[in-house]
Amino acid sequence: MTPRVAWPNVADIPAPPLTEDRTGFAVRRDRLRAMAVEHDLDAVVISSLVNVRYLTGFTGSNGALLLRPDGDDVLATDGRYTTQASAQAPELTLLIERACATALTAEAARAGVARLGYESHVVTVDGFEGLRAAAAEHRPGVELLSLGSAVEALRAIKDAAEIDALREACAIADAALAALISDGGLRAGRSEREVGRDLDNRMLALGAEAVSFETIVAAGANSAIPHHRPSDAVLAVGDFVKLDFGATFAGYHSDMTRTLVLGPPADWQREVYELVATAQRLGREALTVGASVVDVDAAARAPIVEAGHGAAFSHGLGHGVGLEIHEAPALSALGAGRLAADMAVTVEPGVYLAGRGGVRIEDTLVVGTDGPALLTMTGKELVAL
Repeated sequence: MTPRVAWPNVADIPAPPLTEDRTGFAVRRDRLRAMAVEHDLDAVVISSLVNVRYLTGFTGSNGALLLRPDGDDVLATDGRYTTQASAQAPELTLLIERACATALTAEAARAGVARLGYESHVVTVDGFEGLRAAAAEHRPGVELLSLGSAVEALRAIKDAAEIDALREACAIADAALAALISDGGLRAGRSEREVGRDLDNRMLALGAEAVSFETIVAAGANSAIPHHRPSDAVLAVGDFVKLDFGATFAGYHSDMTRTLVLGPPADWQREVYELVATAQRLGREALTVGASVVDVDAAARAPIVEAGHGAAFSHGLGHGVGLEIHEAPALSALGAGRLAADMAVTVEPGVYLAGRGGVRIEDTLVVGTDGPALLTMTGKELVAL
């Protein structure tokens, strides 16, 4: 078994100051560098493309990063991305090699590295053998140490630039939904698939780089399926219509769910909606610095359980969001850890009644010392169209 480094709680790692001559990417690398030095690592190889982007700004489809204690960091990619890498990460030494992580491991070994950190949750078994062989070829006895999800832990706390990107992604999604409704795009007779494509196109037209994930449009009984995929099912009067969607801006993902009803809502629909709205409000209010993720989930889940619908809330309360749609932390009964300031998370309770319909209400928020900042601004009252 590969030895694993025991990292401290990310909230306890101070961020180096951001000065005029240092980019946010340099600050992020310095936080990881400080962790590596503290654990006597001579260097670190980062091979997750999302983590490479987070630490360097490089967005190509092949790349890895060698992080050194002295700050002489090396970005590796192949010849397709020479110009792009030079433009996106001009402060880094550039190495052009197809097998990026292997080449950087060899580079580290040649430089005399004895203890090298690597991302064991990303590297395959065969990939690990390649790293070990590359190290041994140039310096026998190099020790490869698992970093675990150290970079993902850093990513859980957003900096100002990340929060700005998330806010813009959420604003695009808000505007797209408002336009869809005002233009009559949510109406009986349209299919789930038509509505989903319409919403996607509106987000793209408003400046989204892409949609955050496959947009969920679930009408009628399909709204009781938490992750229903849009089909040719036709929206009808009396249906709940659940929309779960998001926009990507500057690489950052928004995530929002709203549930509407076509025509006057039935009593049971009002009852379920109000229950979920109450749970969602309690979940938002529980987002305080230092709160246990388990306790946050429990705060929102309690009224649903008390109403006898505990089994109908079949997923966790929420998740972190950023460069990936699902990131740390996980807000659930099975989660671990506590919230820290500037974590971006979703709060999305739901009640799903098989064969009848379901409700989910979801926001993206940022945890703060003065309470959570709401990024998804669409109202949460029950809308009847």
